[in-house]
Amino acid sequence: MPEKHLRYFPWRMKNFIPNLKLKVFMNIKEAIISRRSVKHFDPRHKISEGELQELMKYAILSPTAFNIQHWRFIQVQDKDKRQLIEEASWGQKQVTEASVLLVVCADLNAWEKNPERYWRNAPTKVQSLLLPAIENYYTNHHQAQRDECFRSSSIAAMNIMLMAKGMGYDSCPMDGFNFDKVAKIIKLPHDHIIIMMIAIGKRRKDAKLRPGQLPLNKIFLTDSF
Repeated sequence: MPEKHLRYFPWRMKNFIPNLKLKVFMNIKEAIISRRSVKHFDPRHKISEGELQELMKYAILSPTAFNIQHWRFIQVQDKDKRQLIEEASWGQKQVTEASVLLVVCADLNAWEKNPERYWRNAPTKVQSLLLPAIENYYTNHHQAQRDECFRSSSIAAMNIMLMAKGMGYDSCPMDGFNFDKVAKIIKLPHDHIIIMMIAIGKRRKDAKLRPGQLPLNKIFLTDSF
């Protein structure tokens, strides 16, 4: 983006930050280190609606391409649907034992659905720059539409898991399930895709030790491979 336009973007971030009272349980470093994929949750524990709203309001502050906010989150509360999803997940108990089960989805066509709303608080000059850019980039670019859904939703999913950890909960990202069956259970619209599921709750059994972390110097390189 041209440098002359960058000055508009720090503009009033207060417009985007929810007026919430956030309880801080740990710093970001601690949350990253202690976050693990937990498989065993206390089925008796309930996450309150207030806690869930707080979690999600901060989760959706994650960045998205062109601020399109492609992600959609389905909270599955219905016990019968949870059971059906467990069956579609080959019996993984975290689906039914976790306090919260989120199906992280994305709208492939969010880019063309009233894109003005994504930039309604921006100066007119910025809107006139970004709105045509959205149309030019995504029109007939189906791979980009799909790729951006995965990128943006995955970033949001990490926000959810770190925020949950900061609030004292554990989580488990999941892709081990029959996507088509889960899509039918949640009545997924035809122009949406499922990215993953996330189980959230109080762990009743610690995750196993990390099985093997690659050395940083093998994966963090400078300038080229």
